Amino acid sequence: MRWVLVSFCWLAAVCGEVKPGLEVFFEEKLQEGLKGKKVGLITNHTGVDREMRSGVHLFRETGQLSALFSPEHGLKGQHYAWESVSHDLEGKIPVYSLHGETRRAKPEMLKGLDVLVYDIQCTGVRAYTYPTTLFYMMEEAAKAGIEVIVLDRPNPINGVIVDGPMLEEKWRSFIGYINVPYCHGMTIGELARFFNEEYKVGCKLKVVQMKGWERSMSYRDTGLVWIPPSPNIPEPDTPLFCPATGILGELQLLNIGVGFTMPFKIVGAPWIDASAFAEKLNGQKLAGVRFHPFYFRPFWGLYKGVDCQGVLIQVTDMKKYKPVSVQYLLLGMVKSLYPQEFSKRVALSDSRKDLFCKANGTDQVLNILTQEKYAVWKLLEFHRAERTAFLEKRKKYLLY
Repeated sequence: MRWVLVSFCWLAAVCGEVKPGLEVFFEEKLQEGLKGKKVGLITNHTGVDREMRSGVHLFRETGQLSALFSPEHGLKGQHYAWESVSHDLEGKIPVYSLHGETRRAKPEMLKGLDVLVYDIQCTGVRAYTYPTTLFYMMEEAAKAGIEVIVLDRPNPINGVIVDGPMLEEKWRSFIGYINVPYCHGMTIGELARFFNEEYKVGCKLKVVQMKGWERSMSYRDTGLVWIPPSPNIPEPDTPLFCPATGILGELQLLNIGVGFTMPFKIVGAPWIDASAFAEKLNGQKLAGVRFHPFYFRPFWGLYKGVDCQGVLIQVTDMKKYKPVSVQYLLLGMVKSLYPQEFSKRVALSDSRKDLFCKANGTDQVLNILTQEKYAVWKLLEFHRAERTAFLEKRKKYLLY
């Protein structure tokens, strides 16, 4: 009996009773408050409830759905990041793409709409276009006097980890639009509240909160089905590793598992000695993480078809894990152990430098990395005071 009780408790903890904002919205019949109003829905394939019912279907049943707006990767999520997505029809409902030539809704797209509803699962990092799509739409909605409702979803990393640099104004872009740390530890609803007030948008905003979500939860803890928000985020724990390797991928220095079966969870190159690299990384004793020698041959992308050596990243303690710090440790160690390869590959084109700095939210990371002999610990300390100030500022926007 004791074994059965323990097993049941474990199952309850792992398979939480988290209800996303979409489910709460219809369960509490909040759609009835929109009677007589025309609804524009900003969503994609991730906008489903626990029973995998699509928000498109649920809103269509109300008879009020008048327009759909799709982000990067398209309404069904099958497009690659570099592909522009054109306008389409979903039945008789127009689908307006917000990735490609048009990233902000034009006045004619919003004409006749009374409310915009946003429901998309993001990855929990600043450098991702889905939150920016929301922020752009909030700005356009404020101009047009249209209400915005955000159906909240979990931060898939969790609501605790805050790490990485802040965003400097000169590097504000479509892949990073508001001044929060790279890992901000907020839900999309909380970010919307932060943006609306801190940037004085003045949008009529409502956030439909989840039920059952706690800040310490990773996505696996929620009990919700994981739907990859983009092609290289295939598993519910992938968001834990995106901020640990994603930025360095912009340098084309190491393969980061994109093009192999483990995107963002491994790094490697033909010129690395896996055992020596892992030993040196573990010797730095960065909290919450271990590095294991790893050997692989990418199917496509950087070093396609070439044998690579590197490391597999293992998170050992979620309470201490700092993913962006892992990234800067990897970069600093490559510079120390393989200076010639590092120098050769960090001689970037202007466009690649620009993308690297936009992803970081600052050009100081690149400056430290290239100019300092021992860059790691300087990078780990970078913007520490600013992150502390952010943690205080964000308190009033937290919903959980």
